[in-house]
Amino acid sequence: MKQIIAMGGGGFSMEPDNLLLDEYVLAQSSKKSPKVCFIPTASGDQDNYVERFYKAFNTLSCTPSHLSLFKPNFKDLESYIFEHDIIYVGGGNTRNMLVLWREWGLDQVLKSAYQQGVILTGLSAGSICWFEEGVTDPVNASLYKLQGLGLLKGSHCPHFDGESSYYELIRNGSVQAGYAADDGAAIHFIDGQMFRVVSSRPNAKAYYLKSEEDTVIEEMLETRFLGES
Repeated sequence: MKQIIAMGGGGFSMEPDNLLLDEYVLAQSSKKSPKVCFIPTASGDQDNYVERFYKAFNTLSCTPSHLSLFKPNFKDLESYIFEHDIIYVGGGNTRNMLVLWREWGLDQVLKSAYQQGVILTGLSAGSICWFEEGVTDPVNASLYKLQGLGLLKGSHCPHFDGESSYYELIRNGSVQAGYAADDGAAIHFIDGQMFRVVSSRPNAKAYYLKSEEDTVIEEMLETRFLGES
């Protein structure tokens, strides 16, 4: 079974006192204490980001580690990735992250890991990257399209509750139809198909957007709030 859990935003880095999405990710592994590898490339491997990951995940039932491309902490990249049950990609600059991944060959390693059943997840840049197309924002400019790894079909827009430009990109055909997720919402895909949407906030939602005859059709996806008893 191949799994990807794409978070619009949330998890330990945005909600340090609300780890519902992170707990959900861990629960999708068959292991009681899965090995989780955090990849903070998009942030430039910021020490503070890595420290916050360990602070959060050391409180959960897992074995956390991280992968650094700026200060390589591995001998063989492929072997290191394949030692883990879950790969968790952090947020930041999506374009820079993908350039570095391709230079190191990490993009191909992650594709292979996915095929072998390693769970892939992340937020923001770490959710955009799994799709054919993603929308991201440069400094002081509008959203623009970039090419992801193509493990999931269509386009993706995270942080949707704070971003409206995705509508126009869909409407004018700049990007394919695709999925948008609010901060606090996560879209769980199994074998390339949407399985469910979960959220760490009661009002966080996810959507599917497509263009028909110059009009954007928005479908709100059924979302399960993880905080319900």
